[in-house]
Amino acid sequence: MTAAPFTVELIAVPKAVPQVRQILRDWCGEADALDLLLCVSELLSNVIVHLGEGTPVTLCVSGADAGRVRVELSDPEPGMWPAPRAAGVEDESGRGLALVGALASRWGVEQGVRGKTVWCELPVPDGWGRPAGGPAKPAGPARRVGPAGPGSVPSEAVSAG
Repeated sequence: MTAAPFTVELIAVPKAVPQVRQILRDWCGEADALDLLLCVSELLSNVIVHLGEGTPVTLCVSGADAGRVRVELSDPEPGMWPAPRAAGVEDESGRGLALVGALASRWGVEQGVRGKTVWCELPVPDGWGRPAGGPAKPAGPARRVGPAGPGSVPSEAVSAG
């Protein structure tokens, strides 16, 4: 169910990307949210590649104001803003923001006091707001996904937020 905003605090490591996708799939219920999942994956992957593994981030998904869902990924690095690249045919990377730009109605970056937030707005997915096999999960505190410290494995015991 998608009535309440989804917020999760995590440590940006490669193993967190599929974890967050699965948690969002569950949270989205019956919604066809593939575009949302791809945008979240790309934004989180950008942090891992450009700011480094272990960067603490906060992901928030909210909506559906004006028929849009907003994805926000905040990190503590105010000086490193994402910039779209022109990836060549043979390049194995450099298409993430182009994908976000193609799928999102709009996207941008907001400067914060202690970092920045990269955000995008997507059309509300088909089925948005219908629970998958049960009632909506209540809003709750932010969730944490990712390692607890050096050498640890990302936590899989995460509750809905």
